[in-house]
Amino acid sequence: MSETTNAKEMSPRGGFDPRDFGAAADGVHRDGAAIQAALDAAGRAGGGLVVLAGGTFLSAALVMHSGVELRVERGARLLASEDAADYPLVEARWEGSTRTVHASFISGRNLRNLALSGGGTIDGRGGVWWRAFREGRLAAPRPRLISFEDCEDVVVQDLLLLDSPSWTLNPVRCRGVVARGVRIRNPPNSPNTDGINPDSCQSVLIEGCRISSGDDCITLKSGSEAEAPELRAPCRDIVIANCILEAGHGGLVVGSEMSGGVSRVVVSNCVFRGTDRGIRVKSRRGRGGLVEDLRLSNLVMEGVAVPLAINLRYHCGAKGDPLVADRGPRPQGPGTPRVRGISIEGLTARGATTAAAWIEGLPESPILDLALRDCFFGLAPGSALGPAAVPEMADGLEAIAGAGFLARHVRGLGLSGVRVEGQAGPAFGLEACDLGGS
Repeated sequence: MSETTNAKEMSPRGGFDPRDFGAAADGVHRDGAAIQAALDAAGRAGGGLVVLAGGTFLSAALVMHSGVELRVERGARLLASEDAADYPLVEARWEGSTRTVHASFISGRNLRNLALSGGGTIDGRGGVWWRAFREGRLAAPRPRLISFEDCEDVVVQDLLLLDSPSWTLNPVRCRGVVARGVRIRNPPNSPNTDGINPDSCQSVLIEGCRISSGDDCITLKSGSEAEAPELRAPCRDIVIANCILEAGHGGLVVGSEMSGGVSRVVVSNCVFRGTDRGIRVKSRRGRGGLVEDLRLSNLVMEGVAVPLAINLRYHCGAKGDPLVADRGPRPQGPGTPRVRGISIEGLTARGATTAAAWIEGLPESPILDLALRDCFFGLAPGSALGPAAVPEMADGLEAIAGAGFLARHVRGLGLSGVRVEGQAGPAFGLEACDLGGS
């Protein structure tokens, strides 16, 4: 313990207890100042354990310190304040670029060796923020539940994360991130409440997590073209294993903010249930970036509308833009997105309702070396009789329902042991594709 730390700040259990700093832990009184005081004391000590146990703690936004572990023990609850004044405006990356946003409920910047753990619950109580967003009453983006920027060795483990105001767990430009045994539950109709979004991060392990969200469950990002070039670090060396991904728009998503690139990603032994998309890669002209070396295996999907979607004409935020909408070739340049080296083996998808797969490269930048081996895509009974649906957000696409495996502008497409059943029309619809395997 450092000389600047009062020994009386330590609880008898060896950690820092917010009750010793005045916390009531009754869910009514505001305990944010006491919790922050405990975190600050642990920081002054050069690191330590802050324990929330045996109660419900109501808090404003909290800031972590290096070497500190915040443990919300099983049976304890940490409740986010519903008062917008408790989330000051800060500069941080949001949806690909640095801007003024409301501070996250739990955050940290330029830290090392920090952790959130314990088996308890962190409740973002995001309903007030969702309503304000839908009613257009926000002057700045909503808080995230947990975000860290430019940190190293971050662990989030064995927690239940509920009702995040926006994205739930969002490390940005961090190295050495572990999310293990995390459960995330956000209502299916909650706006933009992604689960885990590593953004420009390196060396990330996500394992044994169960995520149900109002948007994408896990998304890999690396900044947009609007971000300063020096901040568009790649997102790479990612391992995702043994997760259950439910509801939401996408199960595992790359993009659409990927100007810094995404590479060296391994995904295995995951279950997808009821998401709009299973595996999804999305970008557009002007965004640039390279997605490469994704290896996915042993995936099971049930009731996923489109199990595999890759779209380089994604128009969210750019609908009607002539550059994005143009289906003809355009000159290549720094803003041309590129995707190459994706391997998918042992994917079983049953009950797809829109299409088995929908893949759209660009004439000037076809998707390169996409290989599928031992994959099964089964359409739901009657899906071809349902209303027409467009599987991706892009201008000028034909409406489809119950379609098979559709691909356009792919060079080096390998299909080995790939079966499609229950579709309306041909099992495979390939246009401007170069088959590079069998």
